[in-house]
Amino acid sequence: MPAERTRDHAPPVAAARRRRLRADRARQLADLLRHQARTTGFLRGVLPLESRIGADYGVSRNTVRQALDLLRAEGLVERQPGVGTVLVTEKYPHGLDRLQGLAETLHEHGEVTNEVRTAGPVPAPAPVARRLELPDRADVLCVERLRRLNGLPLSLDLTYIPMDIGSALLDCDLEHNDVFRLIEQLTGQPLGTAGITLEAVSADPHSAAVLEAPRGAAVLMLERLTHLRDGRPVDLEFIRFRGDRIAMSGLLHRSH
Repeated sequence: MPAERTRDHAPPVAAARRRRLRADRARQLADLLRHQARTTGFLRGVLPLESRIGADYGVSRNTVRQALDLLRAEGLVERQPGVGTVLVTEKYPHGLDRLQGLAETLHEHGEVTNEVRTAGPVPAPAPVARRLELPDRADVLCVERLRRLNGLPLSLDLTYIPMDIGSALLDCDLEHNDVFRLIEQLTGQPLGTAGITLEAVSADPHSAAVLEAPRGAAVLMLERLTHLRDGRPVDLEFIRFRGDRIAMSGLLHRSH
């Protein structure tokens, strides 16, 4: 990061510009520290002293403090007397370049458990019927599950599945299995492709309560329509992730 220059006295316009530049650098530094926490980590989960961070990144101590304030506001770190600034939340990597269920994706990071909140047939809302290529108002299996990683709420999943698959799915163990794996077993063919949309949305009161997140907090909403290898759409999901516990990543290739 570029080194900072400070002045003891400056006209109001220059002082405001300096504050803006420091805020920009604080945001940039927070991004770098967040990346380090997610990848290489910090020894015993404790961040270096503010003076060391400033020296490592070439920024002032005030900038370091502003950056740490940003990370505290995110819930990533907190200040502990006698210890320093420590990581209090671990973000788990969720790959976007492979079609996998949550337990498959995060198997290296602990146990994924599922609490089935609802599971049963419902008339498909028109947008759901269209995307699953079903007749209007055809019944679909609707499943809502709270998914935890190592006991902590991670996502709230709402899934729609055609009933020729869903009726058999109701007899399966939805608490201990990814739906993807069960669909492959029931249909006798592998999943093929999925279209995804990822965006940040505010947690509604229901989602916030279930995910034990602050009301109105931003959550990552993943919308995914999954097809069998033969092209048939079989799984439409709306997944709300706690954004403070998940980090989306993928490997992209530039086409020519």
